[in-house]
Amino acid sequence: MAGALLTGCGSDDGDAAKTGASTAGRAASPSPTDGSTLTDDQRERQALVPQAKVGYDKALDAAVATVDKSKPVSIELDGTPDKPTWEAEVATSDGAAHTVHVDAVTGKAGQPQADTDQDQDDRRELADLLKKATVTPQQAAQTATDKTKGTVTSVELDDSDNGAKVLWSVDVVTTDDWNKTTFDIDATNREILREHVDRD
Repeated sequence: MAGALLTGCGSDDGDAAKTGASTAGRAASPSPTDGSTLTDDQRERQALVPQAKVGYDKALDAAVATVDKSKPVSIELDGTPDKPTWEAEVATSDGAAHTVHVDAVTGKAGQPQADTDQDQDDRRELADLLKKATVTPQQAAQTATDKTKGTVTSVELDDSDNGAKVLWSVDVVTTDDWNKTTFDIDATNREILREHVDRD
């Protein structure tokens, strides 16, 4: 798990289109809102993001509520435009992880599924990350959207390549151009450690 997010967290999909209006009049670059100049990934985001009526934060709350005394680890919008789904991971303080699927239209959470692939080392590592992360995923997402206005499509707890820092990796999709910006945010002080725009 460690470091995996530094190449870009989450899928190229998105969550609820909370940002609303397009900024097609912006002079700096054309806004491909008609889809004619979009890449495949941008088209996927354009199709999926507006269909998710429940934002990442509400879906994460619903997922956490399914496992007693759990904390959020990650959430990512997945599925298809006709069935958008938030896939969340939550874990208890001992690092036992569970996957929970949340309907991105109704906000209803399914039954949690325990991660049977975890060994003791995996649990210890995850428990350690959860203990060190004093910044919530909501605070990390706010830091990201303060920098780039858009829709949060993925949030995931991880550590840096060398293991020195615990971070939240946050994907933000801008609905004027359907680009995805990934922010790595220090999970102890909300400092932005890395910012990468995926224009593909």
